[in-house]
Amino acid sequence: MKKLKSLCDIFLSMMKIGMFTFGGGYAMINLLDNEFVERKKWLGSEEFMNFVTIAESTPGPIAINCSTYIGYKKAGFLGALFSTIGMCVPSFVIIYLISLFFEQFLAVSAIASAFKGIQVCVIFLILSAGLKMLKKIKKTVFNVTVILITFTAMTLFSLFSVSFSSIFYILIFGLISILIYTVGFLRSREDKK
Repeated sequence: MKKLKSLCDIFLSMMKIGMFTFGGGYAMINLLDNEFVERKKWLGSEEFMNFVTIAESTPGPIAINCSTYIGYKKAGFLGALFSTIGMCVPSFVIIYLISLFFEQFLAVSAIASAFKGIQVCVIFLILSAGLKMLKKIKKTVFNVTVILITFTAMTLFSLFSVSFSSIFYILIFGLISILIYTVGFLRSREDKK
């Protein structure tokens, strides 16, 4: 009975976030943090940052990866299943209903205006999530350097209209991180000898 209550709690929490988040996974990060780190205390702040990083680096939508991880941590395989379904159901139902009446839906001026307002809200949610994560990240020389280089590169590429996929940022800095970790590991082994 307790397990079923936990699974229902996971499902309903993810369904609530999935239903009221517009703009995809990045807009959802702030809500996930608020719900599962600050309110329910299912995750620690550093653990949340780590799994967001992993969820971004692995294939698939970040929202689904995050919800699956939270569900798995809370209740194992069934938790991951309920969590993922809870996150997907609202989007599926809403998109399905919109697709049935899409032309008529956008013809209503109030709805078209609402979509413009939602776009502004999405920008705020993504910026808010980024700033919150920036505040929580450890301020090491490496982290600050990576942030500054990435920000500078993204700004320059945007200003000069250079097409550079964010996947390359992830791969480049993932390889740099592995290289730095390997050098540090080898140095610590040499110091022990």
